[in-house]
Amino acid sequence: MPDRATVFLIDDDQAVRDAIRLLLETSGFTVQAFASAIDFLNMAVIGQPGCLVLDVRMPGLSGLDLQKRLRAQGYRIPIIFITGHGDVPMAIRAMKAGAFDFIEKPFQGQTLLARIEEALAADGQERCRQTQRADAAARLALLSPREREVLERVADGQYNKVIAAELNISLSTVEIHRKRVMEKLQAESLTDLIRLLALLQAD
Repeated sequence: MPDRATVFLIDDDQAVRDAIRLLLETSGFTVQAFASAIDFLNMAVIGQPGCLVLDVRMPGLSGLDLQKRLRAQGYRIPIIFITGHGDVPMAIRAMKAGAFDFIEKPFQGQTLLARIEEALAADGQERCRQTQRADAAARLALLSPREREVLERVADGQYNKVIAAELNISLSTVEIHRKRVMEKLQAESLTDLIRLLALLQAD
């Protein structure tokens, strides 16, 4: 699992909360437990690596309400919903809104542990992609407007002669711009350029 990844456990039932926390800590997970969604939000930990194990029905801010708020704020932490009152429409609503999983109580401990492992791995992979996207965006920002124009046309598969004609510049100038684009983006091939642009366009 990712380094320093934390399982954020939110359940208003103390007995359930303590039992799940014991199961997770005994299995080697780092756990922070909260009695309510508001307590979780007040701790300002939502940007940290990890996943949420979240009860659906809670007083005040429900689990589904918390999911909606986190998504509105741009947080994509994996959420595993747990509930003793689950029904199909609620499960569909949670999953359509991006929930990682939906588990009904009572559940097998190994089932929860396995899904948490997968959720933490997914969170780590997404954070890695975010880092890669930020790095790619920083490199792209180094390009001049003209170099961006050349890049767009190279990525579309246009030949240098076509690019020169479209931009009304000489072939040698296109070649110079193309070389600078490759250097600034640290790309060794057209494939590298396409991969970088695809990374920036990924949701």
